[in-house]
Amino acid sequence: MQDAFSARHPLINFIYFTVVILFSMFLMHPACLVISLLCAFVYSLYLKGRKALRFFLLGMIPLLLVTALLNPLFNHAGVTILFYLPGGNPVTLESIVYGLAAATMFVTVIVWFSCFNAVMTSDKFIYLFGKIIPALSLILSMVLRLVPRLKAQGRVIANAQECVGRDAGSGNILQRARSIVRMTSIMITWTLESAIETADSMKSRGYGLPGRTAFSNYRFERRDRVILVIILLLAGLVLVGFVTGVTGTDYFPAVRITSLTWLSLIFFAAYAGLGLLPVIMDGWEDARWKRIKSAI
Repeated sequence: MQDAFSARHPLINFIYFTVVILFSMFLMHPACLVISLLCAFVYSLYLKGRKALRFFLLGMIPLLLVTALLNPLFNHAGVTILFYLPGGNPVTLESIVYGLAAATMFVTVIVWFSCFNAVMTSDKFIYLFGKIIPALSLILSMVLRLVPRLKAQGRVIANAQECVGRDAGSGNILQRARSIVRMTSIMITWTLESAIETADSMKSRGYGLPGRTAFSNYRFERRDRVILVIILLLAGLVLVGFVTGVTGTDYFPAVRITSLTWLSLIFFAAYAGLGLLPVIMDGWEDARWKRIKSAI
């Protein structure tokens, strides 16, 4: 869906996601991990609705559990030994806790990237980087929209094959396998042809040539400047907390988490505000729109 934050200038969108994804990767304090995961999930739910809920419950939660369980099998560092594996390697409390933290970070980054993919469309990406790195920006924009286009085209191909009785659900096992191979071949052919057509089309329009101009509806307005200042202020508070050691966390050789202080509460509040900024903007715009409608 088109939310209020998505309607802002592409530079605002890009800076925001760059900041929250980098913080999600480097802030390993348990509170930071939980805050970032919840914020990413809430925004993804607002953008995609039930699809995001299904993606989180059926995809991300199992991935989190599997990743967390695999770490103690390969990482045996830590001083608190719980038990020994049949091969003689110890399973430590620290490796389990770190595995859970790393898995949470991994899932959080994936959810944030799913939000990034929904907000940062290919035209926004080309608008930002088309003049700086034209070839790379075109490739990245094609990659970002590849999965949604593959899903849509896959449904078209499946429906077409079903109409002629060659879908993957008809016939015996051998016939189904042949149908799957045929559909995969069609998808690969379509993907390659689409990429060549896109490249030829952009080349014929003079994309990447010096002096080429392009039409754009994007304008950096006063609201964009205000939002940028808010993002930088909140990110600055988070960065100060990181530099001053408020988020200090060690998982090896023993788990050590910095005690809670008033400074850390301010830091966590700023981090939550940064993560929920798009949702807060959407709520503000929805309430404003309701007031306008009620006044009519």
